[in-house]
Amino acid sequence: MKPALFSVLCEIKEKTVLSIRGAQEEEPPDPQLMRLDNMLLAEGVAGPEKGGGSAAAAAAAAGVHDNQIEHSEYRAKLAQIRQIYHTELEKYEQACHEFTTHVMNLLREQSRARPITPKEIDRMVNIIHRKFSAIQMQLKQSTCEAVMILRSRFLDARRKRRNFSKQATEVLNEYFYSHLSNPYPSEEAKEELARKCNITVSQVSNWFGNKRIRYKKNIGKAQEEASLYTAKAQAAAQSMPSGDPTSPSEQGYGHMSQTTPTMIQVSQGQMMSPSRHSDVMISGLQMNGVHGEYPPVSMVGNNVQSQVGPE
Repeated sequence: MKPALFSVLCEIKEKTVLSIRGAQEEEPPDPQLMRLDNMLLAEGVAGPEKGGGSAAAAAAAAGVHDNQIEHSEYRAKLAQIRQIYHTELEKYEQACHEFTTHVMNLLREQSRARPITPKEIDRMVNIIHRKFSAIQMQLKQSTCEAVMILRSRFLDARRKRRNFSKQATEVLNEYFYSHLSNPYPSEEAKEELARKCNITVSQVSNWFGNKRIRYKKNIGKAQEEASLYTAKAQAAAQSMPSGDPTSPSEQGYGHMSQTTPTMIQVSQGQMMSPSRHSDVMISGLQMNGVHGEYPPVSMVGNNVQSQVGPE
């Protein structure tokens, strides 16, 4: 009975084999899957060399000393992504292999009762692999997205700005308020400030530009801050020996022009000492710096009411 049934099935198969012959052609590899593979190789996630993505972090960190900790964190997180990727990929390959083996065993068992050629078994294996490739693509797509988010967070040139240190801010504010009549430092002054603050000259220029804008927008708060720095400068000047003609701000910047708390610069270029300051009504004079935008530091936060007398 069994040989007779088997021969009948073989005859039926010979009649229908032509209908499936065209479907046996091997399909080309998925281009999207190839792009994902290339990206994972470039980022060091896929491939035999572990931590390959550290080269990108090292290149981005070249010449930037304060980013070393951040890039070490980038490499650690990249290694974590790589580990998760390989763990999930191993699970995927194991599940695909187990299912394929199970189907092949079933087909071999059924080949005893019905005609199943080795080519048909291979074709069924290819169908299974195509079904599983959707899972593989999803895994690789998610991994690539995680790497891109990590790169944008740590290696992107437009990453979040960092504030200067407290000491650097103190130095810059001290210069700004001691030169409030002309808060436009020269190139030499910028270089000196950059060395003191351990920043670049470009950062110094940007800081002063932003500071001038903030000062104009919020003059009240800026006057309080200016009074604070003026009081600091006066306290430092009083603590200096009486025979020392150099003020603390002059010690810090040397060749830079100063507007000290003991002098007031008026628009005519005359300098008045504090003893004559009480004889002049500040509100009746036009107190301007070089650019006519900032009052001298001595009058910030002070409401002086006195009379104007002839010189």
